[in-house]
Amino acid sequence: MCKEEIQKLAEKCLSCKVKPCQKGCPLSNDITEFIKYIKTEEYKKSYETLLDTTILQPVCGRICPHNKQCQGSCVKGIKGEPVSIGKLETFIGDMAIKEGWKINKIEDKKGKKVAIIGGGPSGITAASYLARRGFEVCIYEKHEELGGLLVHGIPDFRLPRKVIKETISKVLELGVEFKLGQELGRNLNLEELEKEYDAILLAFGANISSKMEIQGEELSGVYGGNELLEKENYPDFEGKIVSVIGGGNTAMDVARTINRKKAKKVIVIYRRAREQMPAEKEEIDAAIEEGVEFLFQNNIVKILGENKVDTIECIKTELIKVEGDRERPVNIEGSNYKLNMDYVVMALGSKPESKILEKVNVEKTEKGYIKVDGKQMTSRKKVFACGDLIGVKSTVAWASRSGRDAAEGIVEYLK
Repeated sequence: MCKEEIQKLAEKCLSCKVKPCQKGCPLSNDITEFIKYIKTEEYKKSYETLLDTTILQPVCGRICPHNKQCQGSCVKGIKGEPVSIGKLETFIGDMAIKEGWKINKIEDKKGKKVAIIGGGPSGITAASYLARRGFEVCIYEKHEELGGLLVHGIPDFRLPRKVIKETISKVLELGVEFKLGQELGRNLNLEELEKEYDAILLAFGANISSKMEIQGEELSGVYGGNELLEKENYPDFEGKIVSVIGGGNTAMDVARTINRKKAKKVIVIYRRAREQMPAEKEEIDAAIEEGVEFLFQNNIVKILGENKVDTIECIKTELIKVEGDRERPVNIEGSNYKLNMDYVVMALGSKPESKILEKVNVEKTEKGYIKVDGKQMTSRKKVFACGDLIGVKSTVAWASRSGRDAAEGIVEYLK
């Protein structure tokens, strides 16, 4: 967007004193303040304002579920359209890349070393926060490039790779080191890191797709959405019928990606109504525009076939109001039906890899996440954890916030 268009968007902001948009942002970005500087065309000040709370401006500006976070809290949205906060943040983030604005250091070197295991949004954010405050930081990443979920979980058509690389390069300019192809439990040993570093942050995320535990889930042709996006090792979808189970942004990313692989038909099956889908409205709209079909208030109960997927059995659902909770989907008895299907992709959320968690040897919660205290330290001294590993909401902004909070805990600990 050109500056004239951006100025028009910025002028819509009422500069509310109570700042409900800031309360709706997981990172607590001072939104009215950064927009104020856009209005006066002081763009670098706008960038510096955002820098107080986030280093992912061009990323979050593009992919955050804004209507469920900052924009969803905007008072302008009560009777009309909310301020386009995401577009404004993207503009500033992209300008910072174009103009070469750096992430400034805040404190001198401390002589303390921190290892971060995982180079995704939470690890990258924590690294920048610690490096700005004078700590020596090294990121250990299992893939051959940094970015984590940003690179291996979000398609390029939604988040350009160039934007990710430029954003991460700003963090590396702070003096952050990194070592690629390093995976905990394979060629990376936590005990050895404990000897070398003053603190360690576990930030390797939760990349194992959740399962429904239904008949036929073990058949060939059934995939996990997270694994498909991460490894990009897709089967030949051309001319095939594919069902995607789930209603979040991962389901939308998977469905739109497979649709681009020339599938004959891609059907998203979601057991609730459209308005209850956790995916961003724009992502649902984009999927529909691209030809993805949706079966709302339907649930999959069986996957059938001999060795390989042949058909799926579904059932219709109705939404029952439960006091103090959103409407709950309940299967309608006798409404079962079958659909011919070539592939099924489970995109129902993710969980940490249990084998790796066992090797970490820290206390877990009842739900299997790593248990941390108020500073995000685990039961293992000087080992901290953040993001999906501790069960925070699965969005980039929440992961980044968790990384920032963990870094603050490490700073406090190393004092």
